[in-house]
Amino acid sequence: MKFACHKNTLLKEIILALDFTSQRNTLSIVSNVLLETHENILYIMATDQKVGFKTQIPVETLEAGSTTVFCDKFLGILRTLPDENIIFEESNDTLLIHPDSNSINFELRTIAAEKYPTLEETANQTYFTIGQKDFFSMVSQTIFAISDDETRYFMNGVYLEHNNDSLIMVATDGRRLSYINRKFSQTIPSFTPVIIPAKFLTLLKKAGTDEGEIELSITDTIMYARFGHQIMYSTLIKGQFPNYRRVIPATQSFTCKISVAEMNEALKRVSLLVENKAKRIYMDIETGLITISSEESEFGQAREKITCDYTGDNYQLAINYTYLVNPLRVIEGEYFNLCFTEPNRAITIKPDPERDYFHIIMPMQKD
Repeated sequence: MKFACHKNTLLKEIILALDFTSQRNTLSIVSNVLLETHENILYIMATDQKVGFKTQIPVETLEAGSTTVFCDKFLGILRTLPDENIIFEESNDTLLIHPDSNSINFELRTIAAEKYPTLEETANQTYFTIGQKDFFSMVSQTIFAISDDETRYFMNGVYLEHNNDSLIMVATDGRRLSYINRKFSQTIPSFTPVIIPAKFLTLLKKAGTDEGEIELSITDTIMYARFGHQIMYSTLIKGQFPNYRRVIPATQSFTCKISVAEMNEALKRVSLLVENKAKRIYMDIETGLITISSEESEFGQAREKITCDYTGDNYQLAINYTYLVNPLRVIEGEYFNLCFTEPNRAITIKPDPERDYFHIIMPMQKD
């Protein structure tokens, strides 16, 4: 195998490919990236056997062939090379790498392409198209609420459901829930609800640009995504996602309208004296005012008052402050509504004016 191409053309694809390889065992074949060239095209493939990546770029094929190299070292070499045309040639289980007009030479050990695991077939999949901006906005509104408890593996991903002309995404860890129901003008074919691993959604966001469109194909076991020549896929999480509709309050008695910026700043300061394990803060809500405070500790206590639009009885809510910080980072607009009924029942965070998403927080016990 021998081919030539500009360094930057290859570099962009290998950066993406690395995330689809396994870095836990550097001696494993799935730590490598597969390179195959013929007819002036280089095919690049990577997999850790749960997620996979395929792409192609134009090159000058000097000798058709294929091989695999350790992706992390290959990327490191590419990053140090000058921005010019590079020659890649395999000889005696070694990939020789050298620029056209330079005396730089690298030799990188290879493993035969025949030993590389077979990637999932993507050619015969039927894709539908939606806007990247909308899709990644849905991911941003939910991904932080995914559970990291591996014993409840069915909550280690985002639940995706088809609903007429819209897509619903939900994530929960049992103590909070994030929900979005976004309508699309494009026709979306019906599919059985699936649970998408968090890693795959993170990889898609990294590959995307928030511009243009993303093509998706969803089966019962695998989700495929395509950006032009780049194709990515992931096996889906098996299991029964919790009945999220039972958690969503039908009505709530009180609504408190608060500035997103003011609440963020107050939480930033009060959290400095919050005990790290419980992460509990108190919110004392009264007409026109919220007092946010930390628990007293050996280090002291923090307390801050901010104005709000609220009329009603006085209430004290105890919550994990990170459960409020995370949705506030992605809420659009200047204000949000804190909706509640009683201190021990679910709290809902909604943008004001309301949009197609909301976040639910279960309060904590007061000490």
